[in-house]
Amino acid sequence: MHWLTALLLVAGATLGLSMVELPLSRQKLQWYAWHKWIGITIFLLTCARLAWRMGHPAPGQPESIPGWQRSAAWIAHAALYALLLLIPLSGWLYSSAAGVQVVYLGLFPLPDLVAKDKALADVLRATHVALNFTLLCLVCVHSAAALWHHFVDRDGVLKRMLPRPSILRAKDF
Repeated sequence: MHWLTALLLVAGATLGLSMVELPLSRQKLQWYAWHKWIGITIFLLTCARLAWRMGHPAPGQPESIPGWQRSAAWIAHAALYALLLLIPLSGWLYSSAAGVQVVYLGLFPLPDLVAKDKALADVLRATHVALNFTLLCLVCVHSAAALWHHFVDRDGVLKRMLPRPSILRAKDF
């Protein structure tokens, strides 16, 4: 789920940054729909991931990792999960306040979370953008820490995050 979420984040962010400047057109509306579908999917995956994590604790960190790094990793992961929930919610709230209903996958209309309100929509749009840039910064720190552990500390932390070849074999499904 980690890598699927990462791929969806890249796709959603690419659409989000690209669609805003497009003139009003069928393509722009389609990109907005895809962006929203990706956001809701990330929200659902994050909920599933958190539910799974409750019954399956993360593997322990190597003993060589200092306490401050363990604490920083815990805080960073908690912030990542929080942002993966808050960003789609802020987008949904923004759509609601803008008077544009979210229809997941073009099939499932989601209820408006707030009444149409242009002033609130402006605030929620700015919040959605700020949360996304916060996530970008945190993902950069997360990635840099993984690379540091791999290339400098050489402690195997990054290898634990990479997909295992056995996962990709058809016979294992």
